[in-house]
Amino acid sequence: MNLVLLLPAGLAALAALLLPLLIHLARRSEQRPTPFAALRWLRARPRPRSRVRLDEWPLLLLRLALLALLALLLARPALYGAAADTPWVALVPGVPVQAARGVVEAPDARWHWLAPGFPAVEQPAPRGPVPVSSLLRELDAELPAGATLTVVAPAQLDGLDAQRVRLSRTVAWHVLAGAAAGPAAVAARPAPQLVVHHAADSAPALRYLRAAHVAWSGGAAAPLPTAPDGQALAPLGAAQTLVWLAPEPLPSAAQRWVAAGGTALLDARSPWTPQSPMSPLWSDDRGEALVEGVAHGQGRVLRFTRALAPAQMPQLLQADFPQRLRALLERPPPPPSRGLAPDHAPQAGAPAWAPSPRQLQPWLQLAIALLFLCERWLATSPRRKVAA
Repeated sequence: MNLVLLLPAGLAALAALLLPLLIHLARRSEQRPTPFAALRWLRARPRPRSRVRLDEWPLLLLRLALLALLALLLARPALYGAAADTPWVALVPGVPVQAARGVVEAPDARWHWLAPGFPAVEQPAPRGPVPVSSLLRELDAELPAGATLTVVAPAQLDGLDAQRVRLSRTVAWHVLAGAAAGPAAVAARPAPQLVVHHAADSAPALRYLRAAHVAWSGGAAAPLPTAPDGQALAPLGAAQTLVWLAPEPLPSAAQRWVAAGGTALLDARSPWTPQSPMSPLWSDDRGEALVEGVAHGQGRVLRFTRALAPAQMPQLLQADFPQRLRALLERPPPPPSRGLAPDHAPQAGAPAWAPSPRQLQPWLQLAIALLFLCERWLATSPRRKVAA
């Protein structure tokens, strides 16, 4: 166990120790001689030489100790190697405590939930999913190098990363049977809901959008909502995608809807008012962009670079056009975070973390408060006033 100072420059505050000394020395000037008439009958004697004398030693020592502790608090003392190598047992929320105690035989271990703050198992189990992979790395960094770690997990885990966790120690990984048998089936993502606003000369392009709309639903789709040019645009929902096939710019109301999280697909003739540079999102075999896009607030703006006609864009007649269009309109799905616990047992071999120092600030703050109370009691005591 080693004592270190995380901020040694804080010891420069020890220069403040001169203040109590100067104050106690300056108090001697309060003693003023008072002449009276009988002094003239006394013979003059040599005046004694003055000596430096400090009064009220207990009060002076308290003040010096108080300032010394304040300087030490600024230097941030800490202890390395103070943590005990007590075994740890971490339970993933959802594991019954009694069932875990029947699986793990560790009477001297510390039992905690694998949750933010690592609360003891005597507290109620945390609710909701927890980031299991991140918490395992955090616990591995905080535990001493010699402490053993045992984790009890259900058969199904949430809050996983894209890769298997690698820690600096070997973890005893126990999986309780009888929990969820496996990851839940992922629900199919709904197809984009198109709302088309078109000019009169863009009506022939609607057939390709209707074909994609029917292909997404397997042939049982409702009619594609369309609004010709000149008709007011109806309020859009969060799950809808606006297709703007008109040479006019996108209305300000539609731009605000896109900034709030919507997606708009513009015609090649439609100008984009903010004039933000767009990036190619779909290119042909020669590398020329077919669709480009840019983020706008929390939403996206996409735009065709060619007219929706087979002569300018042969990809409209290809069989994968509905799938390519759907991939453009859908946002990328979040990475998977659920898996089977036996397949995600942590691996060893990661570099060991530097030991975390034990901060001594709380104890110093308590000692400073006690010394301050003692100093105030001694400085304001009635006995001191009578002596003065």
